[in-house]
Amino acid sequence: MTDCPGKDSWPELVGRSGEDAVAIIERENPQVNAMVVLDGTDTTGDFRCDRVRVWVGTRGIVLRTPIIT
Repeated sequence: MTDCPGKDSWPELVGRSGEDAVAIIERENPQVNAMVVLDGTDTTGDFRCDRVRVWVGTRGIVLRTPIIT
């Protein structure tokens, strides 16, 4: 996975609400800032150990595994 400290992947959150996922991610790895992002939104391509994007559909449900990006 990554050389970042702490947990870096949350496959168990696929299908959950994005807001719930953010809370769980930040509780399990306090070194990251998790953010809900609507699928299809343009984002930067740089890598940061303190960022997790939680990709959701229009109903706010996590579509894919949140990872440190």
